[in-house]
Amino acid sequence: DSAEASHLVVFENTERCSPNCLQMLLENISGLTVDADFTVELIPEINVAVATFIKSIDTKEFVEKCSQHKRVREFKMTARLLESTQTIKAENLPESISTEYLTVYFENARNGGGPVSDVQLFPEENSAIITFCDHKGNT
Repeated sequence: DSAEASHLVVFENTERCSPNCLQMLLENISGLTVDADFTVELIPEINVAVATFIKSIDTKEFVEKCSQHKRVREFKMTARLLESTQTIKAENLPESISTEYLTVYFENARNGGGPVSDVQLFPEENSAIITFCDHKGNT
């Protein structure tokens, strides 16, 4: 359903394109301004960047434009909509954090959360995997 299209676009194989170059490239393709209209988060460990569109745009059309853009092809990057997920990883957590606190935190609507079905704590990594209930009714 296009009304539920993601406002997040994933760019893979970003290692050939510097962060500043990627931001300018996305501005050129979208006609929008970084920080005001969208943000870019780099995940260098896996050569990925995620663009989050603050301004409402047709992200499907944007992904199509990216796949046809000469510079994107030269950098051998790919773009796709970020699929919805029920599971997230929280990192850099304080050592004293509890599964109960994380459950309540991620269920808080102010934090963008929703009903949590499971929290797996990994104290040796100061991280946790949080699994949300399926909002469509499929448990």
